[in-house]
Amino acid sequence: MSDAIDRAERAKRGSPFLNTDQAAHYLGLSRRFLQKLRSKGEGPLHRHHSTMVQYHIDDLQDWSQSQTRGARS
Repeated sequence: MSDAIDRAERAKRGSPFLNTDQAAHYLGLSRRFLQKLRSKGEGPLHRHHSTMVQYHIDDLQDWSQSQTRGARS
């Protein structure tokens, strides 16, 4: 798992696109849960680049913010 975390950190500084493992780490979700959301047509926007599923970091941030529930004091 350390390798996936390292790759996600590098991706945040470089390319704005993350693969499923990196996106899951960024959001604090499991890879499998993110895949389930995607298969149900839910979750963050994603793109298919060739055979790879890619998530743009801005889409991950937007989706995460949209999941906020309740009031903050």
